[in-house]
Amino acid sequence: MGQQIFSTLPWLLPVIIIAAIWEAIWKLIALWKAARNNHLEWFIFIAVLNTLGILSIVYILLYRQKK
Repeated sequence: MGQQIFSTLPWLLPVIIIAAIWEAIWKLIALWKAARNNHLEWFIFIAVLNTLGILSIVYILLYRQKK
């Protein structure tokens, strides 16, 4: 069992790092936009309840400016 766990680590660590970077980028963009739009509720939800950037993506898509 222990050997099986260690054999998955070489590919698992890069996946975790990529997911963390992906989430951080979306979170920062959404927090920036929520702050600039004075959407305190969204800012709090994004800062506290965000999971893998999904809430941030929803906010960005809902409140994007139409050109």
